Amino acid sequence: MSLPAEAPKSPFREIVQPFIDLVHAPRALWAVNLSSLVEGFVYFGMLANLTFYFNQYGRLGDKQTGWMVGLLTAGITICMLFFGGRADKWGVRRTFLISILIMLVGRSILAFAPGLGLASGGLFTPFNALATFGILFIVLGYGMYYPAGYAAMRQFTTPATASMGFAMLYAVMNLGGWLPTFMAPVRKRFEISGAYGFYVLASTLGLIVLFFLLNKKTEQKAIADAKAATEAAAPVAPSEGSIRNAGKAEPAPKGFLPGVLHWLKNHPIADAKFAYFIFCLIPVQTLFAYNYFILPPYVKRAFVGTWIGDNYEVATQFNSLLIFVLCPIVAAVTAKAKVYRMMILGTAVMAAPTFLLAFGPTVIGLFSFLVLMAVGEAMWQPRFLQYAAEIAPEGRTGAYMGVAQFPWFLCKIVVPMYSGAALAKWCPATGPGSTGTMWLVFGALAMMSTVLLILAKGWLGKDFKTKAEV
Repeated sequence: MSLPAEAPKSPFREIVQPFIDLVHAPRALWAVNLSSLVEGFVYFGMLANLTFYFNQYGRLGDKQTGWMVGLLTAGITICMLFFGGRADKWGVRRTFLISILIMLVGRSILAFAPGLGLASGGLFTPFNALATFGILFIVLGYGMYYPAGYAAMRQFTTPATASMGFAMLYAVMNLGGWLPTFMAPVRKRFEISGAYGFYVLASTLGLIVLFFLLNKKTEQKAIADAKAATEAAAPVAPSEGSIRNAGKAEPAPKGFLPGVLHWLKNHPIADAKFAYFIFCLIPVQTLFAYNYFILPPYVKRAFVGTWIGDNYEVATQFNSLLIFVLCPIVAAVTAKAKVYRMMILGTAVMAAPTFLLAFGPTVIGLFSFLVLMAVGEAMWQPRFLQYAAEIAPEGRTGAYMGVAQFPWFLCKIVVPMYSGAALAKWCPATGPGSTGTMWLVFGALAMMSTVLLILAKGWLGKDFKTKAEV
């Protein structure tokens, strides 16, 4: 069985129905969502402290720590480009298990490296070389894991229920990303390396649970049930937000040159409108990158000596809790909204509150920024991920998800180039700063996505409607 196809009628049910759907979801979807919860907890928890990890153990400055964090975030996205299609070839279950095992190796290296007494103090010292090796394992594993989750949603849901399925996966991952809020006592008592050891244990337990909960029989049953439900509902039009492409990928011709030409012709980037659509989102996606590169040191430094500064996880992980709550609600309320309109409104709502931080560091301004940015993210991000996954021909979902992440990869390459310098200039670890100027610049950059979408509405919007709102 799949997620319920009927849209809730009353406003109250529109709010509570997504959470009821999660409880009553098939076992395979439970397994995927539970794994996403654990991996969200581990990934975002380790990422939030990675800057301080290299500050403390690697003895690197802000600029160099930005490069190391960028190696992780950008490395994951580039691995999606090359290994995102593993789920299409290996199957969802096998890809999940292999990817988590690979990530466990890398996470264990980061957790235990500080206790080895290796020399540090530069990028090419033994400690930082070993830590880099650990990061490479993580990026390889997560590069396969993330697309596999959306490939699972494609296989385990129907066109009528896909919108909520994708939204719930994104929401549950973000719930996991909020849980590190409660890791502050562990970090303070056992330092960052001790907290990393806890994350290794959590990832191990998640792997064991996934192994038994998502067995081969459960996976095959979920695929068969979703297929049967789709065929049974064939005469019924899919939900407004569904964009599933029923076609199959064309077989590649024989021969090297014909194969290359076929690959180029059928590559999503070959579609100028699709390429423009995903690349114009880069400016607003810089705000995601700031959550990793800028926000943790900003909160710790700008609010130094306060409770929020000492417990910076409360603010830096708050977005994840908001997304968990908001994504299914927004998905239900906006199920009939036009995708392109949601993209324009969502990017605007997400970017605009950045200017609140331009007035200087205040607790009210900080949390207003976090709440409003999350509302905007919930409006457009799941719809974009669904569009990228469902426009793919059958059997190429993971590959298309990897390609759709390419602009995000570029964003994570570019942001580390200036994030460390921005912190050193406007929010240094010691001495006065000018954080308002920093966020004013960041806000102006993020708003460019909305502007680009509006400018292209006449050219892109009409064609986008025919593709995305069947």
